[in-house]
Amino acid sequence: MKRWKHFTTVAAATGVAATLAFGTFADEWTRVVPDDVGMSSDRLQRLTDVMQAYIDDGDIAGMVVLVARDGKVPYEKAFGYRDLESKSPMQEDTIFRIASQTKAIVTTGIMMLMEEGKILVTDPVGNYLPEFMHTKVAVPNGSGGYDVVPADRPITIRDLLTHTSGIPYGAWQNDLTADAWNAAGFPGWYFANKDQPIREVVRKMADLPMNAQPGTKWIYGYNLDILGAVVEVVSGETLDKFLKERIFDPLGMVDTQFYLPQNEADRLATVYDRSDDGTLTRSSDEGAMGTQGQYIIGQGPNVTFSGGAGLLSTAHDYSVFLEMLLNGGKTMSGEQLLSPTTVDLMTTDHLDGIPFRQGAGFGYGFQIATDQGALGYPGAEGEFRWGGAYHSTYWVDPVNKLVVTAFTQFGPTGGLDDQNKLRNLIYQAIVK
Repeated sequence: MKRWKHFTTVAAATGVAATLAFGTFADEWTRVVPDDVGMSSDRLQRLTDVMQAYIDDGDIAGMVVLVARDGKVPYEKAFGYRDLESKSPMQEDTIFRIASQTKAIVTTGIMMLMEEGKILVTDPVGNYLPEFMHTKVAVPNGSGGYDVVPADRPITIRDLLTHTSGIPYGAWQNDLTADAWNAAGFPGWYFANKDQPIREVVRKMADLPMNAQPGTKWIYGYNLDILGAVVEVVSGETLDKFLKERIFDPLGMVDTQFYLPQNEADRLATVYDRSDDGTLTRSSDEGAMGTQGQYIIGQGPNVTFSGGAGLLSTAHDYSVFLEMLLNGGKTMSGEQLLSPTTVDLMTTDHLDGIPFRQGAGFGYGFQIATDQGALGYPGAEGEFRWGGAYHSTYWVDPVNKLVVTAFTQFGPTGGLDDQNKLRNLIYQAIVK
């Protein structure tokens, strides 16, 4: 059964609204027929048909897609299976590992602390985590190795927010310092199996060589995990408690957490990888993309709160969080979690010429569309977006008042074009 609080269904023929009570759900949301928000029902059927084809063809086990416009939901659909082996159907309230979509939530926590006057984004991280006051950097020596030199300046909170600190994702996608990070116990982004609090985990990073001088290069890495530790030090609370009290509870995000109670385990989607013959294979618990049991309380250490990739959530919960940002930091029930100026700051390009991606910059936690022609796909300048390692994606388009969340649990994508088609099929359905 869905965990809704106030989910209002608008009857197309009569215009009469009926409120359905089904337990507890994230914030307040209104479900409408697409035409009520300027979208074509017939054209949205194209989206349904194409996404269903990915399921029927065995490319993806299952997914949930939610589209919100003007603060209402004209489209929400679950496709395929939560678990192929048991033939458990995907549900709209299925819980997913959202991986790097955790970053935007922890970024919001950091901005809350800034608004309270407890930190400045220009502060050195070492003000709060002293071991980061003096770091070192690996400089290629032209012979396949590197020399280690002191960092030119301390890493700041802003460097971490924009992924310009020089800190990599351990040995993952790291051609320069992979051996050093791997030897220190950081083979990749995955933290759910660690047996130490995040403050102790990131402490070990400070003495490792970074891959660039602070503020000089965009490098995707452990930045938000470090900021998670900053949240704990500054707030005096563990990251899970801080996020629950300050973000999840006000938004009614009842299904967003780091570790799942045993009695909710059957709502967690299974992760699948693609085998050599192209078929979907259940990921192993030990695999870098597997972790089937690590997110269940009692089936792992369950003590490390990864601010960069650790949360579980539903499409509903995450969309409500994004809607708050679209609304200038205000919840649908009227509580101001962030000021509009802070949201503007988060969704502005901060790279100042640092190379990133054609047509896009990077803000605090998000890729920002800066040149739609250069990007070459439907959308609008000012859109902010990101995704997760399990092939989930989201974006917020302030021009078209659009929030899109698409969740699945899939490892290596093998060149799937579903996310691009998802985007095209949503925008072609906007008719006014």
